Amino acid sequence: MTALEDTVDAFVPGPRMALAPLGTGRLSGYAFAVKDLFDVAGALTTYGNPDWACSHPPAIATAPVVTTLLQAGARLAGKTKTVELAYGLTGENVWQGTPLNPRAPDRFPGGSSCGSAAAVAASLVDFALGSDTGGSVRIPASYCGLFGIRPTHGAISLAGARQLAPSLDTAGWFTRTASLLAGIGEVLLPGSRQGFDGPLLRVEEAWVNAQPEVAEALRPALERLEQLRGRAVGIRLAPEGIDSFFDHFRVVQAEEVWATLGPWIEANAPRLGPGVEERFAAARAIEPAVAARGRAFRRVLQSRVAPLLAGGAVLVYPTSPCPAPLLTASREEQDLVRQVSIGVTAIAGLCGLPEVTLPAATVHGAPVGLSLVAGPGQDRALLSFACDAAEMLGLPV
Repeated sequence: MTALEDTVDAFVPGPRMALAPLGTGRLSGYAFAVKDLFDVAGALTTYGNPDWACSHPPAIATAPVVTTLLQAGARLAGKTKTVELAYGLTGENVWQGTPLNPRAPDRFPGGSSCGSAAAVAASLVDFALGSDTGGSVRIPASYCGLFGIRPTHGAISLAGARQLAPSLDTAGWFTRTASLLAGIGEVLLPGSRQGFDGPLLRVEEAWVNAQPEVAEALRPALERLEQLRGRAVGIRLAPEGIDSFFDHFRVVQAEEVWATLGPWIEANAPRLGPGVEERFAAARAIEPAVAARGRAFRRVLQSRVAPLLAGGAVLVYPTSPCPAPLLTASREEQDLVRQVSIGVTAIAGLCGLPEVTLPAATVHGAPVGLSLVAGPGQDRALLSFACDAAEMLGLPV
């Protein structure tokens, strides 16, 4: 694939950082892009914020995950935009411009890996690297009609990547086909593709949390997947209510965010865009006792989920409770979408689990994804199952 015009404003402004492959292998012939929080030697990692860019020198080394992709034969086509400091889900960046959602141009692309999702959805590259802390690969994949994965926490090195909340941060990627999603996993992920044959577990709260039209649009996909795994078993994970997942995730993340980026913010007083500025202010104000309750809830949730997945079961639920919000959505409407979305993305996030989202349906002409979640370390087996699921659903394999 040759370099194409950036028709969706996905790449970081300025000359593109392009690199030739460093070898041949599973990814030979493919072009990829990387979210601009991964270092590429000689390039500035702007982290989506002008003051971050001004206060940091160009990278002196390339992130190992990027080098691994180059060694497997892929060609780097450029660095893609991120929500500033990776702290947001809509994909908006007031400094560099918000990428267009190729599948729903009147809606946000999702974030924080907005540019990576837009570049893949517009066929500017074959795949793109993003990061996922609270849903930053899964949500834009759902919004832009792509396959996406958040791997098991710690499965892929984040050396040479900017941190947000280290106990939650992961490297993930986007593709237009299930087989390429799995092929990248063969390059980046440890372990084997040995399958598992446990049941599908339908997380009831996540289905109820979804907008009725989203749940209805995804239900036929779930029914077809039952032909692979048998009738799905309904389970409940949130007797406290799924809103509590957002409440606890928010404070766990915020405490780490402020510990990671707070010192730089206090030392540099950077310009921060709307929404992002308020989130950092809230992170700064988190009380230790509140964060401790969030961490305690995380351990409780992990103890609930681990036995369910130990025998090879797969959780299944809507990736996002709604399609991408309209570009005209108010800040209050965007915040509500963030709350109900993180209530669901927190399941895999707090438990450190691998999650794959499939572009399974559309609502009002906008894509919505269906998520599959497996036990820790089952990433490659989950990707193999995702290929089978894509074939069953008539999606690009």
